[in-house]
Amino acid sequence: MDTLAFDGRMGASGDMILAALLDAGGDPDVLAPVEDALGVEYVVGRTTTGGIDAASVDVRYADNAETQRHEHEHGAEHGHDHHHDHATHEHESTVEGHGPTRRYEEVIDVVERMALPDAIEERALAIFERLGNAESAVHGTDLDATHFHEVGADDAIADVVGASLLLADLDPDKVLTTPLSTGDGTVSMAHGTTTVPAPAVVEIAADADYSIQGGPVERELLTPTGAAILAEVADGVETLPTMDVRASGYGAGDHETGDRANALRVLLGETAGDLRRESITVLETNVDDVSPEMLGGLQETLTEAGARDVSILPATMKKSRPGHLIKVVVKPEDADRVARRLAEETGTLGVREHGAGHRWVAERETRTVDIELDAETYPVDVKVASDREGTWLDASAEYEDALAVARETDRPVREIMARAERALDE
Repeated sequence: MDTLAFDGRMGASGDMILAALLDAGGDPDVLAPVEDALGVEYVVGRTTTGGIDAASVDVRYADNAETQRHEHEHGAEHGHDHHHDHATHEHESTVEGHGPTRRYEEVIDVVERMALPDAIEERALAIFERLGNAESAVHGTDLDATHFHEVGADDAIADVVGASLLLADLDPDKVLTTPLSTGDGTVSMAHGTTTVPAPAVVEIAADADYSIQGGPVERELLTPTGAAILAEVADGVETLPTMDVRASGYGAGDHETGDRANALRVLLGETAGDLRRESITVLETNVDDVSPEMLGGLQETLTEAGARDVSILPATMKKSRPGHLIKVVVKPEDADRVARRLAEETGTLGVREHGAGHRWVAERETRTVDIELDAETYPVDVKVASDREGTWLDASAEYEDALAVARETDRPVREIMARAERALDE
């Protein structure tokens, strides 16, 4: 499987993601719609950070882009290290910190007017929705009324849409990221000074598949834009996967970090097919006064409320009373609803939540096969489990379908199921 993996041990920002994707082979020509719509140009250069040669990206208003490109090329020819710190640029043409700030709905309008391919536009808008939800949660506003500051300016739009265009150009089958370092200390924002990670980053990370970690330096490493891009496009992993690497790229950050390379690394290559990683949490409660009929109905009632799996185990309760332990697997966003339904159905006085984090699940589909018995043809559904490359892991005939055929033909259910599974294999 063609995989793109981010190594987030020095965090991520929008320009670092852009630079890493370009350095790994992304075509800069695909960025033209953004340049045309915003009147900017992506100035791509080289820099050395912590002894690592890395790409850097500066989004500049077009009237001074030629001058900036010349400075990058001149520095590269003479071996100069250009560690970009946007706070120290004196050129008025820089997009960082300049240009209009916008409300959420205005940002959406800007993106839609770019006339991007549908899939790329949907991805960019989804990233801005994550940013908007985070900003509205932090400031206590409605999404449509949220006024973006740093993340609504031209440079943030260039980062989000540019990353979406480059990912589409590289076209990996899946995107991964290791845990993202946030840095430590404090950071100045439009509303004042706050601790790292910034509140918007925390909100975004809470809804992301990846995990975050503090350090390793005293400054902001993970920006809201970087956090939102990776939350939308990447599955979280604890370590880089086993990979046959064919390309790599380094995207430089805009400040010095001592002897550490301030760069986001990205790897492109082939990984073996695996199972899909899905965020979950586990709810459980102990009961000793629920009737067998009510327990038997929990599979149906809790599944209707959003449960992914329900298990009921015998247990010994206080005073040696026989009881049951009910365990329910749910997606985090469904936990409140399912917990309430569990309490309503059982009368339990408390439901515990265990942050299981994730489960790995096979891709599932149902296929219908025809089996012939006594010159008659009977359809039977068969559930197929496979990994993300499509390799079959298991096939199991639907019991209810097999039971109906067995009754009609006066044959054992086991025979009908075996015939259906064999027919699918053939």
